Amino acid sequence: MPSIQEKFTQLFGHAPSLMVQSPGRINLIGEHTDYNHGFVLPAAINKYVQIAFEHRTDGMIHMHAIDLNETVTVPAHPLQPHTITWVNYIIGVVAQVHAHLTSQASNNETLSKLNQGFDICIQGDIPIGAGLSSSAAVESAVIFALNEWYALGLTKMQMALMAQKAEHEFAGVKCGIMDMFASIHGEANQVMLLDCQDLSFKYYPLQLNDYCIVLFDTSIKHALASSEYNTRRLECEKGIKILQQTYPAIQTFRDVSVQQVEECLSLCKDTKENINSSSVTTHPSLISTKVYQRCKYVVEEIERVQLAVKDLLVGDMKAFGQKMFATHRGLSELYEVSCPELDVLVNAVKNNEHVLGARMMGGGFGGCTINIIKATEVDHIMNAVSSLYTQQTKRPLKVYPVQIEQGTHIK
Repeated sequence: MPSIQEKFTQLFGHAPSLMVQSPGRINLIGEHTDYNHGFVLPAAINKYVQIAFEHRTDGMIHMHAIDLNETVTVPAHPLQPHTITWVNYIIGVVAQVHAHLTSQASNNETLSKLNQGFDICIQGDIPIGAGLSSSAAVESAVIFALNEWYALGLTKMQMALMAQKAEHEFAGVKCGIMDMFASIHGEANQVMLLDCQDLSFKYYPLQLNDYCIVLFDTSIKHALASSEYNTRRLECEKGIKILQQTYPAIQTFRDVSVQQVEECLSLCKDTKENINSSSVTTHPSLISTKVYQRCKYVVEEIERVQLAVKDLLVGDMKAFGQKMFATHRGLSELYEVSCPELDVLVNAVKNNEHVLGARMMGGGFGGCTINIIKATEVDHIMNAVSSLYTQQTKRPLKVYPVQIEQGTHIK
């Protein structure tokens, strides 16, 4: 198979002047806390999107996705969302750079150069639909390349925010900042504690020693994922309003204690036999029960992330892993964003002495579980879990061992 540079040269008749590599990401702990003003603990991984780039002078953007064998050409300006999804990850970023330059009169010359267009090839090995943020990796690579080529002087945080806005406005996905942040800011063997309230962050060493990170991919994405994601956000907003009626000083979940949730929202709990009912749209008291459960999970998870960082500082990966299992229980039982396939995978390893921790990762209802497994036992556990998963779900299991690597960079 030809390299991306060779493919670029074949397509456009000249070699690229710039190569950028941008990673996918994992999140060790801190799920569904980003939009609730909490903390997340992501890291960049050794699965990448690569882009090859060269400037044009005819006012056109020529794009080719090698893995899809698709080529699309559009005018460099004006740009509108495209019917082909992957194209929006590129031109959405270009539109954000255009808006940034337009707002600064001193950048007219740079804006004119941007409007002359460019050639770009994309290739990657980030599994699509596995919850590893392949789209954010594309956007991060593109903004990084544009920043380098046109000397925009953007900070990494500015690039992450512009990539996020591109996904909102062109891809139509109201994602949080974590994916782009992790892809751009990643450092080898480091995890990043990101405060989703003020966007401050800090690096922490991840000392796995005899253990490694392995992802088990369910290879599914249930259809209700998007609608249920929106429902969870609304339930959390409702919970904050209920809490504020009793505790007016509360502004976000960062101001809430587990005790306050118990005291305030437990008054709304329904009888035990109804807690697991799915008829939340037809029974008002059940809505209150669901709100209680969502709030309890979020407050516990925000606290859990902060305690997990303390485990990292003292090198207690066993305690860290137990918090991962606790997160999965919360996501499955309280936040209810797991699914039978994800639960099968976590249950398959939760009592294994060679697995420190495991949980579902991402929005839920499919995607991957993240596992910390003793390196010498990976093959044995992988084979056992694969067999069990196929037996119980009639689906094959995909497995991705990953390492924590550098974020977006020039190759």
